[in-house]
Amino acid sequence: MSASEIRVSRTIDAPVGAVWAVITDLDNAESVLSGVEKLERLDSTKYEVGTRWRETRVLFGKSSTEEMWVTEIDPEKRTVVKASSHGADYTTVFTLEPAGDGTTLTFHFSAEATGLGAFSKFMMKVFGSFALKATTKAIRRDLDDIADAAEKRAG
Repeated sequence: MSASEIRVSRTIDAPVGAVWAVITDLDNAESVLSGVEKLERLDSTKYEVGTRWRETRVLFGKSSTEEMWVTEIDPEKRTVVKASSHGADYTTVFTLEPAGDGTTLTFHFSAEATGLGAFSKFMMKVFGSFALKATTKAIRRDLDDIADAAEKRAG
């Protein structure tokens, strides 16, 4: 098995509660996250362990839809979201830490190849750095979008 990881942090000029409210508000994700074209809930109207949704983003010039679900919640401190697609398991950990009057929000994204053959693993290595750069750019954009929404919410 091979894994790829990205960790990106950003300090947001809003209290932890405002940042938490933005990242757990699935119903407004389309209007907050410029990279999300569509978000469709599959079950609960809440944000809780087990909540599932389909998220559509444009990646590499094409629309891509992934089913995602919440696996952990420590309110206003940490939440974990998972997805599984195309021979890989994806985990995103959102960690919130107070930073003076603001919040440091960290995205820790990891992808682990599962059940891939030798050729697929080779191709992942060849294109892996390109995909990591594109994913890092998308994560930074999400962080900026979250910051904007949380700072507006905090007033």
